Amino acid sequence: MTDRNDVLLRWQTEEATVRARLAAPGVASPQDVKASSGIEFLQRIFKGELPSPPIGETLGFVPIAAEPGRVVFQGTPDKRHYNPLGGVHGGYFCTLLDSALGCAVHSTLPKGIGYTTLELKVNLIRSLNDQVGPVRAEGKTIHVGSRVGIAEAIITDVDGKRYAHATTTCLIFPLP
Repeated sequence: MTDRNDVLLRWQTEEATVRARLAAPGVASPQDVKASSGIEFLQRIFKGELPSPPIGETLGFVPIAAEPGRVVFQGTPDKRHYNPLGGVHGGYFCTLLDSALGCAVHSTLPKGIGYTTLELKVNLIRSLNDQVGPVRAEGKTIHVGSRVGIAEAIITDVDGKRYAHATTTCLIFPLP
């Protein structure tokens, strides 16, 4: 097996493992959101204790890894994601990146604190299509303060080829 095949097999195995334990899509209650720190909340989703976000089912991506300040999502673009010109719609890139960016910020927040995206800047480097295979968006925080969180993310394939880069600014606030 080549290195590419090893990475592809590992990515497919990791995705299957995550999918097997995720709960049905839904929205966590406000009490569940407030009851945990950001990383604990994400880990509860990973363990299937809380519903998985519906957007993941809609666009076919799942969370793969989460640690404080770093979150990875994986998806495999296919023809369902195409725009009228025959490539993956920019909204797929943006949603995958926004998920990784926002969750990276969320992973650093204490119990009772939430966030929302204020700004999202995306650079599409090359097109995606249904032949690329799985891609990952890895989000990492740059700075998280008491009011603002900043993060960056990149989409890559199993060969490490880059498809998009993004940055975000998130507003941080106490949950009601």
